Amino acid sequence: MHETIFTHHPIDWLNEDDESVPNSVLDWLQERGSMTKRFEQHCQKVTVIPYLERYITPEMLSADEAERLPESQRYWLREVIMYGDNIPWLIGRTLIPEETLTNDDKKLVDIGRVPLGRYLFSHDSLTRDYIDIGTSADRWVRRSLLRLSQKPLLLTEIFLPESPAYR
Repeated sequence: MHETIFTHHPIDWLNEDDESVPNSVLDWLQERGSMTKRFEQHCQKVTVIPYLERYITPEMLSADEAERLPESQRYWLREVIMYGDNIPWLIGRTLIPEETLTNDDKKLVDIGRVPLGRYLFSHDSLTRDYIDIGTSADRWVRRSLLRLSQKPLLLTEIFLPESPAYR
């Protein structure tokens, strides 16, 4: 999948007891609420520009992603760049098994420029199984398995150098 903006650099996932993450950054990476809302506290306007939105086949998942998601014939892939006051702060990659996209949750394929967090955190049925922390090319990364109405989706976020997470 050559059109992805996500990363050509491998992500090194840290052990839970790894103490190399500065506390100020760790606070951001362990955010259990909406990252969109967190970013909104540090700028006038958060915007999202979708880069890639389409269905992909299981062969297009990384081995790591396939291990964390249930088997499906297709997955909805959404890659975005999130900006704070027009400065790129985060690259997000969301993978959603087609079986998650039922009833009202079908709307996830049509959210366009709406930040994922704004959509997800408006639902009472959202839970988060875990947050993994890693690094890629000197950038901090986090990965979460979220459940919307008990159905999974995998969100991976790379914090770009201008992100307030580094301040």
